[in-house]
Amino acid sequence: MAEISVQILERRWLERLPECETFVRAAVEAALQQLETADPKLEISLALADDEAIRILNRDFRQKDQPTNVLAFPAPPNPVPDAPPLAGDIIVALETLEAEARAQDKALSAHLQHLIVHGLLHLFDFDHDTDENASRMEQVEIQALQQLGVGNPYNDEVPAMMEMSRG
Repeated sequence: MAEISVQILERRWLERLPECETFVRAAVEAALQQLETADPKLEISLALADDEAIRILNRDFRQKDQPTNVLAFPAPPNPVPDAPPLAGDIIVALETLEAEARAQDKALSAHLQHLIVHGLLHLFDFDHDTDENASRMEQVEIQALQQLGVGNPYNDEVPAMMEMSRG
């Protein structure tokens, strides 16, 4: 099983979604089950932040001075022999997540799990830069979310390519 580190950087996460860490861990495990190449000793770091924190990261690493829903930062190869492989970091912004969940009439937990799966796939070189890549990525997301009992986020009521970010 992967080593999953979850940091809650904004206390309002616990007010809005007390079981947020449980939802995050379940989403990571479901996504990893869809990836046949995932190493069971893999290390993944997740941070539940606010819009201001993610805005700064988005500005500094993507030159976009605005908040976004999720950022993913793949880790470079680990230079330490026999050390567990590092996948990278995923950061989710609370206010953006809440606004999107409201606008799309989704449960906060379901949208959080979608963003975690989406961000994790970015750590494994999935992208949505072309229609073909987006379709491939969406299929894996749909399968992982189905394991969690979360509906297809790409149904007719949701734009096929929601803006999600890669760091």
